Amino acid sequence: MHQYLAILRKALEEGDERSDRTGVGTRAIFGEIMRFDLSTGFPAVTTKRLAFRAVIAELLWFLAGSSDVNELDALGVHIWDANAHAEYWRDRARFPGDAGRNYGQQWRDWAAPDGTRIDQLREVIRLIRERPSSRRMLVTAWNPGEIEQTSLPACHAFFQFFVARSRLSLMMYQRSCDLVLGVPFNVAQYALLLHLVARETELEPGELVHVLADAHVYLDHVDAAREQLEREPFGAPSLWLDDEVRGVDDAVARYRDILARVSRGEAPGPLIDGFARLVNYQHHPPIKAKMAV
Repeated sequence: MHQYLAILRKALEEGDERSDRTGVGTRAIFGEIMRFDLSTGFPAVTTKRLAFRAVIAELLWFLAGSSDVNELDALGVHIWDANAHAEYWRDRARFPGDAGRNYGQQWRDWAAPDGTRIDQLREVIRLIRERPSSRRMLVTAWNPGEIEQTSLPACHAFFQFFVARSRLSLMMYQRSCDLVLGVPFNVAQYALLLHLVARETELEPGELVHVLADAHVYLDHVDAAREQLEREPFGAPSLWLDDEVRGVDDAVARYRDILARVSRGEAPGPLIDGFARLVNYQHHPPIKAKMAV
């Protein structure tokens, strides 16, 4: 994760101080890129502990097309709570505990003007199999027609796949990049998604390319960022993904099973670990930072 740390340092040292929607303020730079070859390890941040169970839970929530924050809460993941109940979310009273038409709905249930519904992710998987040289293997969560129907317009706005030499690569464009809290989480999540889709399409995971547009450090995260930069990173871990999970449909089925078992009183942690976990993950202690809303 040296690339990540270099961008974090650049934002601190060279970033312009800017106001933002949350009122916290940021130091921001524009237009950075990171590349991770997944054959060399899983890109998990090591200068602090990555909340990998939360990474998995949110990705499964997206894949299931859910916007019900109560599902994440049941799994011990509360990263959407503040947005689902934020003052600017106009439908919070009408849809309590709902995040609105966010990532999952756009990925799996895009509403076309003629009333049809489009499963973008399933269509992309079909193209990877049938037309691997296609330049249309793209999934977008940025829907201008439904911006007002989500509690948080998509930060990681769209992603595209590329097939070459039996390897599947993914490029993700992120319009708004919280370098301290969000970006390490986003990197791990899209690396996991790439592994999952590669397995379903019988390809090797290739390169994760992460494009960062507005890359920023919130002003109340400056100390946390500096603490990370004082730490020496460890080597990358590897990913273990349950062999029984052969693709997106299996992942969604596992998610539903986990929710059902949690509702019967089982602990979510071991159930999530049974889906995927990091192997030989050496990391520094956690660093606390408050999410800006």
